[in-house]
Amino acid sequence: MPEEPSRWQQALTLLSQVVRGADMPLRLAVSALLARQHILIDDVPGVGKTTLAKALARITGLSFSRIQFTPDLLPGDITGGLFPDGKGSLAFRPGPLFAGVVLADEVNRASPKTQSALLEAMEEGQVTVEGKSHPLPRPFILLATKNPLEEEGTFLLPEAQMDRFGISFQLGYPPTEVEAQLLLGQNPAEAIPHLPVLFSGEELLSLQEEVASLHLHHRVALYIVHLVQATRRHGSLAVGASPRAAMIWARMARAWAFLKERSYVIPDDVQEVAPYVLGHRLLPQGEARWRRDQVERAVGEILRDTPLPREMVR
Repeated sequence: MPEEPSRWQQALTLLSQVVRGADMPLRLAVSALLARQHILIDDVPGVGKTTLAKALARITGLSFSRIQFTPDLLPGDITGGLFPDGKGSLAFRPGPLFAGVVLADEVNRASPKTQSALLEAMEEGQVTVEGKSHPLPRPFILLATKNPLEEEGTFLLPEAQMDRFGISFQLGYPPTEVEAQLLLGQNPAEAIPHLPVLFSGEELLSLQEEVASLHLHHRVALYIVHLVQATRRHGSLAVGASPRAAMIWARMARAWAFLKERSYVIPDDVQEVAPYVLGHRLLPQGEARWRRDQVERAVGEILRDTPLPREMVR
């Protein structure tokens, strides 16, 4: 009798029904959720970014909020603020940031000041208004979409904010046959309200704790550190990875191992998530400064040239 798939395998199957032909991005999104990491999707409009965020919220039972970033958006429009309570005083009214899964759509269309309003939420899970802190729901994950920089009306994301995104990836265009099926059938996004809820918020928090405690051998931890140090020495990179990047890399490797139903991390886990943990953090030298392919080439060279931990080769 075949073994029943785990709930996380069920989750990936359900997500693939509404975001078709994107198996690797879906696995990365679920891993980021397990690792308590925020997601940056750097892609063109219309490839399913909103559908992914809504579906992720649905199957995890988390509340969902979408914020459309525009040049005139103000920080208070995101965080909320103080408003008259009808009793002669002011009370805090939460903004759209107060949800379990928040989609920050076209985040680089807002001014740097408004973008920076996300920093405290991403790092500490709270917002501060008029000197008083207000905790966000737990679990909390921010999924931001970013338009290509060459598009008119976009701003650079501050490096401090980029470093707070756990991973970055592209959904890309669907395969030819999948795109043809989209034209012939029902819009997959219409199925989202009918997806089953697989987890409660409490269960998800417990799973996140389990993933955080997954065994990471000292040699594998040193391997991550050696890789991070190599990014700082690489001749084609102007900016290497930070200590925060190393910690996030370890968390993502743990989540990757968890999805493979392993209780420990191996070097393969570290390598497989590397392009998505590092891609938005590393800056190339000179004229290639904003070219993603230059960064991916450097990451590939670093992975190739850094020795694997002894006694833990595949």
